[in-house]
Amino acid sequence: MANIKDIARLSGYSVATVSRYINKNGYVSAKAAQAIQRVVENTDYVPNTIARDLSTGQTKTIGVVVPFLEYSYFSQLFASIAKAAFNAGYSVIALKSNYDSELERQYLEQLHQKKYDGLIFTSHTLSLKTMLLYKKYGPIVCCRNLGDVPIASTYAVRNKTYLEVFDLIKKENFQRVAMTLNRAYGFSPTTRATIDCYEQVFHQKPKSEYIVTGILGFTDGYHAAEHYISLPEPPDFIFANGDNIAAGIYQCYRDHHQPVPAMIGQEDEVASRLMNISTIDHHYEEVGENAVNLVISKRIEHIPVASELILRTGQTI
Repeated sequence: MANIKDIARLSGYSVATVSRYINKNGYVSAKAAQAIQRVVENTDYVPNTIARDLSTGQTKTIGVVVPFLEYSYFSQLFASIAKAAFNAGYSVIALKSNYDSELERQYLEQLHQKKYDGLIFTSHTLSLKTMLLYKKYGPIVCCRNLGDVPIASTYAVRNKTYLEVFDLIKKENFQRVAMTLNRAYGFSPTTRATIDCYEQVFHQKPKSEYIVTGILGFTDGYHAAEHYISLPEPPDFIFANGDNIAAGIYQCYRDHHQPVPAMIGQEDEVASRLMNISTIDHHYEEVGENAVNLVISKRIEHIPVASELILRTGQTI
């Protein structure tokens, strides 16, 4: 296999000239460019991208740490990051963590090894104290509110919209409000925001039998609805943690020939539009674009993104 020295020898130009032409990082005359290109084609030369990355100090790759992609929150956020990275000339690698702190630390070690130009944590278990130790090796961005911690972040602002939803639920006089959630209160900022906003409006804790955790998609929503239907007093309103989840709940009630309670989903997915279910849009396309820009610019900023309540026509809420 030909290398850059072979190209230089066969074309009659210096290694430096050939390098400038191949890497597009300096002036090369038209005559030299034509001669070098002929040799490249004749020898079927392929540039050593690993060596080039080492020489430029860039991989043009961003690692995206994601617990799992089955949950629409993470799949939408990852898709928005990938789109923004592609538009900026970068590729992304999904680094699945399953909320395993040791895996997350390994991804930080890979940043140390220069495998990525930066890391974006869509969610994490690892402590911020540990992340701070790796900041010197490259940009790290978290997709949640970090307060004053000097790590870049961008995130959806949930509390204002959640309070708006629970205020509407209260005004409509719903009494038995159920919630489907991803993780338990102690492990998830989103779960904490949901329950704290409920308590702020209703001045009491939600009933434990109305809270179901570990809900990620349509099938989980269906099983959560089976639980609700079995209760002596089923909920009259369901606050679902995703539109596909709300669709699963809806389908279960229909399959069991039960009246479907009022509900709201999240993420403004196709399911909510087709089924005319109200939803909350967290504008993850904007969050993803912000995250990529923070990696590329290496800025330490905290960028909030407002959420939006979308009330579908004809819905109780």
